[in-house]
Amino acid sequence: MIPTSFNRLLNQQATLLLQGPMGPFFAKLAAVLRAQGQHVVKVNFNAGDDHYYNDPKAVRFTAAMTEWPGTLRQLLIQHRIDAIVLFGQTRDMHRHAIEVARDQGIAIYVFEEGYIRPDYVTLEVGGVNAESSLPRDPAFYRQQPLTPAPKPLPTQQEFSTVVGIAATYGWAAWCGRRRYPHYVHHRSLNPVAETLKWIRGTYLRKWYRRWSERHMLPWLTAPAQHKRFFLVPLQVYNDSQIRCHSHFVDVAEFIATVVESFAQHAPTDKLLVLKHHPMDRAYNNYTGLIDDLAREWGVEGRVFYIHDQHLPTLLRHACGVVTVNSTTGLQSLYHKTPVIALGECLYDVAELVFTGTLEQFWHHPGDVDEDLFQRFREHMIRETQLNASFYADTPGLQPYIKPVKRADSVAEAPVAKAQNDAWSASTLPTLK
Repeated sequence: MIPTSFNRLLNQQATLLLQGPMGPFFAKLAAVLRAQGQHVVKVNFNAGDDHYYNDPKAVRFTAAMTEWPGTLRQLLIQHRIDAIVLFGQTRDMHRHAIEVARDQGIAIYVFEEGYIRPDYVTLEVGGVNAESSLPRDPAFYRQQPLTPAPKPLPTQQEFSTVVGIAATYGWAAWCGRRRYPHYVHHRSLNPVAETLKWIRGTYLRKWYRRWSERHMLPWLTAPAQHKRFFLVPLQVYNDSQIRCHSHFVDVAEFIATVVESFAQHAPTDKLLVLKHHPMDRAYNNYTGLIDDLAREWGVEGRVFYIHDQHLPTLLRHACGVVTVNSTTGLQSLYHKTPVIALGECLYDVAELVFTGTLEQFWHHPGDVDEDLFQRFREHMIRETQLNASFYADTPGLQPYIKPVKRADSVAEAPVAKAQNDAWSASTLPTLK
C-alpha cells in the first residue's frame, strides 16, 4: 500500500526536487519519478547535496539567498514544473519556495520523519506536522473505516548508519564550501566540531548515563510507580516545531514551565520524569537546569531526569505525557496513555488529546479514546505514511523502480529521458 500523497506525486508531470534529507533518498526518489515518465530537476545547495545527488544535470545554486526566489521562478517556467518536493519546510530556501509555489498554484510535497516509527517516512501535500492538512475534527475520524493498514516491511535502519551518512554529508559540505560561498545550513556542518560532539554524546555521555541510570527503568516500572509518574519527552534543541509552532523560545523554557506547573498544581504523590531526546545527547545536558528548578520549587525527590530508557515501556507505565508537539504524543496514544500538547500539532484533535489546561491535566488526565485513535492512525497511514527510511531501505519505492542502463548516476526511464533531453537546453547547471 502506498499513501494517497505519494500516489498523487507519481501522477505529476514535471517535478522540482529541492533539498532532501542527508543521504541518497532523493536520488532514489528521482529514479522512481523518472521511471513513471516524469521530467525531474534537482537543485543542490551545498556540496553535501552534490555528494549524494551526483548528477551532472543537477542545478547548483551558488548565489546569495536573496537571488533564490527569482531563480526559482525561472526554473519553474523553463521546466514547466507542476510539483515541488522538499524536506524541512522551515528552511530558508524552502519557505521561499513554498510562497512562490502557492502564488503560482504549484503543488508542494513535503517529506518529514515518519509520524509512525519505525519503517515509515511522512509525505504530505502542502505541509507537515502543525501545517498538516489532516482534519482536526473528531467527527471526521469517527466516520473513517477501521481497516488496519498492511504492516510495513522493515527498513533495517540503524543508528550507526544514520551517523555515518550525517558525517559523510558534513565532510562533503565542508570540503566543498568554497563552491557555495553563501550557503548557511540550519545547524553546524563543521565536521571536526560535530565529530567531537558526537564522540562525547555517543561514547561518553551515553555509557555514563547507561551506568548511572541502570536502576531507573526497573524502579519506574515497579508496581509502586505504575501510573504514578508523568512523562515529559524532550525534543531536540533545534526542533523547528518548537520555534515555529509553539510559544516557547526553546526547550529550556518548556522545561521551566512544566516543572513550575507541576510543583504548584500536581498532587503531591505524583512524580515528574523528563526524558532527554537521544539525538540531542551530543548538544545539551539539562541536569543543572532541572536540579535548580526542582530546588527552587521544592520538588526535589519528585522530579527525575533520564536519558536512554526504553520509551515504549515508559509510556505504558506513565499516567500521562506532557509534550510541546513531539510525535512521541502519537506513540503515547498508541500505548493508551493520555497526552497534553502545549504547542500546535497534527494530532491536536478534540476528544483525542487533553484539551484543558496543564494545571487540570495533573489531576485528571483522562483516558484515551482507543477507537477514535485507531481510526485517526489508520487514516493518517493511508494518507501520509510511506514505507521507507531516508537512511536505509525503501520498500515503498521498490515496486516503482525500473532499472535503465545509463551512464548517469540517477537512472531515467526512456520516456523521461526523451523529455529531459528535449528540455536540456533550458537546464541551468550552475546558478550564481
